[in-house]
Amino acid sequence: MTGYRFAFHGLVLEARPSGALWWPEGRWLIVSDLHLGKSERLARRGGPLLPPYEGLLTLERLSAEVAALDPAAVVSLGDGFDDLAAVTALDAQVVRRIGALALGRDWVWIGGNHDPGPPQGMPGRAAEAAMIGRVTLRHAALSGQGPDISGHYHPVVRLAGERRRSFLLGGQHLLLPAFGAYTGGLACDDPALRALVPTGFAMACGTRAVVVLPVGGSAPLGRARRGRI
Repeated sequence: MTGYRFAFHGLVLEARPSGALWWPEGRWLIVSDLHLGKSERLARRGGPLLPPYEGLLTLERLSAEVAALDPAAVVSLGDGFDDLAAVTALDAQVVRRIGALALGRDWVWIGGNHDPGPPQGMPGRAAEAAMIGRVTLRHAALSGQGPDISGHYHPVVRLAGERRRSFLLGGQHLLLPAFGAYTGGLACDDPALRALVPTGFAMACGTRAVVVLPVGGSAPLGRARRGRI
């Protein structure tokens, strides 16, 4: 599977089919909304039960990207964990896998609305934001304060009757899809996302991915041209 390369405020970036973002020049692998511990948090709060291996599924996909790209740094754009209590309740296999992935590279946990504080006992370092050139990496896009790369909204697009996780690219904001297994999504034409990206395009994830044309342009969101991400 190949990536889709594009320019954003002086950076050459690559949207990966998995939903990860790759910055080749600095060898940074950027993911958002892993939501590790989601099944445990829902069970703890009496919510719907999810398969208990959701964390391992998420980390298997992340492991594949780390093996393919050998990043110098991995950046989690917030909501790496479903809440801070879930950090201490993670399955031992999940904890070991995170440790193995972080070994020998920089690992940054940017705080999100689910995990606003440092994840205790996890490798790496916590931060409120990070910078690549003049582009800010943060959890949630701030209108009027770009350019930034963020997550939070879990954008999705419907293609051929199937909901697919999607990157959403506008003039000032690049929104990443949720990387975690069993995470929901917000349609790219939702008013909340239209407010942030009034014009731009979506890049749908999958083994056969397409670039969706355009957001706020002459063709309706959902009409696609063939392409590979």
